[in-house]
Amino acid sequence: MNDVPPRGARRPPLSGFGTLPAAATVMTSVLALYMLLVVFGNITDFGTNREFVQHVLAMDTTFHDPHVMWRAITNPALQDAVYVCVIIWEALTTAVLVYAVVLWGVAFRRSSSFERARQVATLGLLMIVVLFAGGFIAIGGEWFAMWESTEWNGLQPALQNTILAAFALVLVQLPSRHWEAGGRGPA
Repeated sequence: MNDVPPRGARRPPLSGFGTLPAAATVMTSVLALYMLLVVFGNITDFGTNREFVQHVLAMDTTFHDPHVMWRAITNPALQDAVYVCVIIWEALTTAVLVYAVVLWGVAFRRSSSFERARQVATLGLLMIVVLFAGGFIAIGGEWFAMWESTEWNGLQPALQNTILAAFALVLVQLPSRHWEAGGRGPA
């Protein structure tokens, strides 16, 4: 028996729960909320993370190895520019993820394909990976030797955020019969 409703038909409430699209929707939603709170915190408490960025870029709490200290950025205006760019990237990431959540909801409500939601969620999740794996782990951790600092080391939270985004990406990309059926596949 095929329990897939006609395309565009409304489904009974809760009928898509327990499916891969539901799991992908929850993970995208949680990460959208997280990024929203990160952006909100960075804007309303600008100074706290600004100090973090300044110390990482200045490399002033590292081992002060002369072979790498030439990489340090000590110009406050440049440090602020980097921090503002990070906040802008976070805000753009948040907007993309929120849009993906809206698309997930529309697909569930209309019993339509999740393809557009998957595409937009993938973009937002990749933006998180670029920020935390590329920006914090690779550039901050290695280029600016953040791993050497006991005071200003954001590698653990960056790894945590990268893993969460990567896990969500796997969910979004896994094959499933539910993707075309608006969250429900054939019985």
